[in-house]
Amino acid sequence: MSSTDVDRYRIAARMERLPLSPWHNKIRLIVGSVNFSDAFDALTVAYVLPALIPLWHMTPANIGALISIGYAGQVIGGIFSGWLAERYGRVPLMVANIVLFSLMSFACVLAQNYPTLLTLRFLQGIGLGGEVPIANTYINEFAKSTQRGRFVLLQQLMFPIGLTTVALVGTFVVPNLGWQWMFVLGGLPVLLALPMIRVLPESPRWLASRGRDEDADRVMTRIEALVSAQGARPLPPIPTDVAPAVACSSRFRELFQGIYLKRTLSLWVLWFCAYLITYAITGWLPSIMRTIYHQTVAQSNFHGFVVSFTGLAVLLLTAFTIDRIGRKRAYSFGFLLAAVPLFVAAFTPNLAALAVVTLATLAFASMGMIPGSLGMYTAENYPNHLRAIGSGASSISQRLSSVVGPYLVGMILPVYGVNGVFGMFGVFAEIAGVTCLLFSVETSGKTLEELSPTAAPAGTA
Repeated sequence: MSSTDVDRYRIAARMERLPLSPWHNKIRLIVGSVNFSDAFDALTVAYVLPALIPLWHMTPANIGALISIGYAGQVIGGIFSGWLAERYGRVPLMVANIVLFSLMSFACVLAQNYPTLLTLRFLQGIGLGGEVPIANTYINEFAKSTQRGRFVLLQQLMFPIGLTTVALVGTFVVPNLGWQWMFVLGGLPVLLALPMIRVLPESPRWLASRGRDEDADRVMTRIEALVSAQGARPLPPIPTDVAPAVACSSRFRELFQGIYLKRTLSLWVLWFCAYLITYAITGWLPSIMRTIYHQTVAQSNFHGFVVSFTGLAVLLLTAFTIDRIGRKRAYSFGFLLAAVPLFVAAFTPNLAALAVVTLATLAFASMGMIPGSLGMYTAENYPNHLRAIGSGASSISQRLSSVVGPYLVGMILPVYGVNGVFGMFGVFAEIAGVTCLLFSVETSGKTLEELSPTAAPAGTA
């Protein structure tokens, strides 16, 4: 075998040797901008609801359905985008999804009644649901094993920044300019599509997994030239102890075979519980403040901002510590600690508005690192040829919980009040913490190929 053939085959080792560079930061910024936009659009409805509730005479069931319908669309997007990304590549699917959810956001501006907005939010959800799993997969495939947590999380911080920004923007825009302007702002990410096509290379790991060695080598060579400033900064030698990225076909059933069965099921539990709590609290809190405690639109949305900002601050801290703490320990401890204020809220009678916001904020402070980093952790659990499918499948669990959670709140709130809602959140936090302790794997400090070994094809070792 020639040295050129060996270099083509050792795509993972060539990726592993690259030092962090301005080129890495550029792709993280572009993909992070997509995550920001996804988060902004996903939660926009929470901050237009306080204005729409009296305008369209919405019931709690209507509110829950409008929050949930976008996540129902995201289930569809997660299913098909992961599969398509394994067949056609990461970059084309990211671009297609951002165009879809941006155009649907503009369409929401024209909605004149509840059924129309409900339909448009479902269609927008398809694009939103397909975007983040692929973006997480893409960034993980460029990360080194050492400090991969920091590398990926600093990019994924853009998602909670988006959640925080929509809360802050909603606090001022909705009362002063009208709810339609939130959807106008949500449509602006379509402007990112052209830079993504022109700047982002296809993942060399994905190309290698599809047997496209020539293409993988060509893209990898171009990346090496950019990182080394066209050879001005010599690169370290290619390591010899990194497992190779090899070509394999992608089959959905592999997610439930061998070592991946336990990983898939435990990941689904973590995603379901984390986002049921996260999106139900952030999606419903402004409406609870508005309908139960009769606060103004600005006051209601500001409380949502406080909770979202807390999650962002915790995730920023986590980016610099998770490689030392480890994923499994951080997640299990975070879930179990979050259950404490949730159960306090569940069993405290006559909760005041300030107490509700305080306890919700404490819960977010405890588990704030989990929603923002689960995408990174999921991508670490699967091999190259299953990574997008595995991430997409896990996002199905996330989106289902995002459908179920707000709807459950809408059913529980009129019967059991705020206490019953927080009690439900506490139960799901306990379930996730125990599941993580018993079944999750630690991924910190290992290469993606080491975590998910794949047999090399004959004649390539």
